[in-house]
Amino acid sequence: MNILIFGPNGSGKGTQGAIVQKKFGVPHIETGVIFRENIKKGTELGKKAKGYIDRGELVPDEITVPMILNRLKEEDCKKGWLLDGFPRNLAQAEALWNALVKENIKLEYVIEIILDRQTSKNRIMGRRLCAQDNNHPNNIFIDAIKPAQKDGKMICRVCGCETMTTRADDQDEAAIDKRHNIYYDTKTGTMAGVNYFKERVKVIDVDGLPGVKEVSEALLKKLG
Repeated sequence: MNILIFGPNGSGKGTQGAIVQKKFGVPHIETGVIFRENIKKGTELGKKAKGYIDRGELVPDEITVPMILNRLKEEDCKKGWLLDGFPRNLAQAEALWNALVKENIKLEYVIEIILDRQTSKNRIMGRRLCAQDNNHPNNIFIDAIKPAQKDGKMICRVCGCETMTTRADDQDEAAIDKRHNIYYDTKTGTMAGVNYFKERVKVIDVDGLPGVKEVSEALLKKLG
């Protein structure tokens, strides 16, 4: 099963991607990892990408797309794959689709986790980190995982740790808005790319508003 997954920052895309990966036993492929591996191995594409990255420039699609295709052709992808983090705009969607068609690689599903912009932003800014274990889920804007209260103080809902912090980038509204400007753009951004795929392949959309369990149950039911 070959799948693309989309969702704005704060939608739980990474969590749902991991659930889909486990359910269907396919590799979860992230473009950031592909870049790092190619650069580390010193591949020709990796060397070219590093040049752009070192200059603080975006890596062109003519380098990124072949990197992705090479990864999709590896042995562990023969039974399927879940691609996450690409494409980010309409031009990349077109480039990826054309490359997949040319290589006769069938894209079977596109998953779209739907969540409004304000809720997505709240969820990012609402994350709270437990000093004992950052993997303990706490979020002041999600009822199911709200931190507990003790003596009027917020504590970890999992272990009771009384030290809760935030990540600086989670509180950077300008950076969040910049990412969301790209994602929610229906003319040239990520949403334009999603709409492009809707004309070519089955797109499974799920409401990202409920809890993780409810979203995953709805998603897996639609995937069959």
